[in-house]
Amino acid sequence: MSGFKEPGFADRQKAALQARQNLLNKFRAQPGADDPAVKARADERAAIAERRTKAKEAREAEKAEQKRIAQEAAAAEAARIAREKEEEAAREEALLAEQKAKRDARYAARKERGKKKR
Repeated sequence: MSGFKEPGFADRQKAALQARQNLLNKFRAQPGADDPAVKARADERAAIAERRTKAKEAREAEKAEQKRIAQEAAAAEAARIAREKEEEAAREEALLAEQKAKRDARYAARKERGKKKR
């Protein structure tokens, strides 16, 4: 059994030349830009990119619509809370006025009783 023979300079140079030639042949074998298959793939990629763009625009429109609805709901909720606060303030004011009227009536009655005794 013979051992491993280390390649010499000429062998390495020949291998490098063969590798370059293989790369060049591989590049030349590729279809050109005017090839129907290349054009078909490019058209397909363009169609996919267009669908992605349309889908992205649709998603953004949906997000904008959801945001608008959320803002409207928040505004309605804020208006409801403000209305409830106003109603509560009006009730509180009416209660205070009623309490004051009762207190004034008691005071007037006490004054009247005091006048009758004299």
